[in-house]
Amino acid sequence: MSIKNLLVELFVEELPPKALKRLGEAFSSLLSDSLRTQGLTTNDAVVTYFASPRRLAVHVSNVATQAADRAVSQKLMPVAVGLDAAGQATPALLKKLASLGSDASVVSALKRQPDGKAEALFFDSVQAGVALAAGLQKALDETLAKLPIPKVMAYQLQDGWSTVNFVRPAHKLVALHGADVIDISVLGLTAGRETLGHRFEAEVSPVVLKNADDYAEQLEREGSVIASFADRRAEISLQLRAAAEKASGTSGTLQPIHDEALLDEVTGLVERPNVLIGEFEEAFLAVPQECLILTMKANQKYFPLLDTAGKLSNKFLIVSNIRPDDASAVVEGNERVVRPRLSDAKFFFDQDRKKTLESRVDGLSKVVYHNKLGSQGERVERVRAIARGIAEKLGVDVQQADTAARLAKSDLVTDMVGEFPELQGIMGGYYAKHDGLGDTVANAIEDHYKPRFAGDSLPRNAVGVVVALADKLETLVGMFRIGQIPTGDKDPFALRRHALGVIRMLIDCDLPLTLGDAFDISLKALNGVTGSSDGEIRATLSFFFRGRLEVLLREQGFTAQEVESVLSLLTAGWELRDVPKRLAAVRAFAALPEAASLAAANKRVGNILKKVEDEIEIPTKVSAALLKESAEQALAESLASIAPKANAAFDSGDYTGSLQALAALRTTVDGFFESVMVNAEDLTLRNNRLALLSQLYNAMNKVADLSRLSA
Repeated sequence: MSIKNLLVELFVEELPPKALKRLGEAFSSLLSDSLRTQGLTTNDAVVTYFASPRRLAVHVSNVATQAADRAVSQKLMPVAVGLDAAGQATPALLKKLASLGSDASVVSALKRQPDGKAEALFFDSVQAGVALAAGLQKALDETLAKLPIPKVMAYQLQDGWSTVNFVRPAHKLVALHGADVIDISVLGLTAGRETLGHRFEAEVSPVVLKNADDYAEQLEREGSVIASFADRRAEISLQLRAAAEKASGTSGTLQPIHDEALLDEVTGLVERPNVLIGEFEEAFLAVPQECLILTMKANQKYFPLLDTAGKLSNKFLIVSNIRPDDASAVVEGNERVVRPRLSDAKFFFDQDRKKTLESRVDGLSKVVYHNKLGSQGERVERVRAIARGIAEKLGVDVQQADTAARLAKSDLVTDMVGEFPELQGIMGGYYAKHDGLGDTVANAIEDHYKPRFAGDSLPRNAVGVVVALADKLETLVGMFRIGQIPTGDKDPFALRRHALGVIRMLIDCDLPLTLGDAFDISLKALNGVTGSSDGEIRATLSFFFRGRLEVLLREQGFTAQEVESVLSLLTAGWELRDVPKRLAAVRAFAALPEAASLAAANKRVGNILKKVEDEIEIPTKVSAALLKESAEQALAESLASIAPKANAAFDSGDYTGSLQALAALRTTVDGFFESVMVNAEDLTLRNNRLALLSQLYNAMNKVADLSRLSA
């Protein structure tokens, strides 16, 4: 058995660029994992993946020509089934042994071992290690079957009648163990050592690979291909920065737009990157830069250049796949291609401004929103109603909120948004300013989709927050009304994201609006939609929002115990802006030396009260005359002294101060449980002590359920 490094490459036609990185990573991990499982390589083997537009490859270190033999213990069947009363093998056992290539001669050597409530028979054998060719064949077959292929293509092999399925037609297969070719085949291809380099600039064709370890170097030298996705991506980033510096000249500092997804996609489009500088007429800069940036990125895969203020320049970067001595023709060709795209954007912008947003509102009645929820026009009326209700609650200008809500969707029927749906909201803001509606309404229209994703900014003004809340709540309540509730990983209407957006705005904007009020306002606006009852929707939405809030808080670093202690008390009447304050108070309380003892006592009190609450009605008042023990008298006195201070702090919103005041109860609480028998035989004494504990429990659990902090 010898140990060498392994290379496997599958050479194909151009792979989908957006999926290339994931395909390359999966190809390498799936294949190497299978080899490891079969014992052909070790856990510390170094795995390197390669992925270019026309190849998927993996290099694995320390791969054996033959896996080591290994002892295998296989469960056969229960003893009662395998052996008869005389201890002889039953037909069932003999049949099982035959299927394993053995016979009755091994029966006496079978082991008996406990298996649950009964004994079972186990057969010990030595399994021969798999040879590399067989193991690699299995690994490659499994890998191709499990690849995350976005769309499978069926194509015919060269024999003219066989059809195979893969992401793109495959033309060559390389499998090298050191310098030796491994005899495997897949997709109608037999492994060899030949591959192809760059389609236009390869120095040698085909590239005959000498050994597994020279793959990347030889392919770059002879094939003009940077095979490593990571190396190619890094090279593009380096060239982008250098080209941006060159394009800046004396006019200032320009930077390529930061877009990780675009960088990945471009890396998946080229094998030999060459970044060039293009330019377009400055007149196009009169068009909103979001339009120009989007068309350059989405349609041409260019990197727009921005100045230090984030303003678009009339220069852009092209990532070419060729490196001619004179690249002027390449640059001119790309400039010629981008010009019509920018002209289209300018035409759409100019045409759209000939009509006001107000004049487009009626057109929304012809745009379908959902077959059970009506048109966008009907939806706008619901959003308006919700926005007016929320604005009244928050003391925000109702007229401005209504205007922004009425016009927020009007850009959906503009030419620009029809061509670039990603610009909805953004274009509405531009057109609102053009219509003279003022910055407040225009910014609210632009921002009403925010936050679009985790970490996105919130609307810039109060009117924008109101309309954004109304838009998201209308979607949530409407979809819950018609039964479109997310299940598992399925969330086609992004309702989880909408709920997180509502939560973020309520908390981060410090809004004095309860979830209950938000639901009530929204349900009233959706009164005409048929579906689940208001009560059902309130209940399911409350549960849904709690789940989203819990996820958000855990992501912010709060522990499960801290979050549960606060959210266990959450009701629809809470203002969510209080939640972070309560959590901060809980965290500060947990750091006190009295915290562990009080949390444990609180849990004990809760358990005592829970046991009796269904049997008796606990008195609300404590009779001082019935406090016989000095320890219960001390607790009553300290509670009477401390509770008002804690309540005053709670009522003023000082949750930390409230919990810290309660920490002074520790001594008397500990003393009570050490000296007082709660379940006294005298029912009058017992009920009075339960009343005292009930008052203690209520005082301690206003901010959070402290028992949740007890281990």
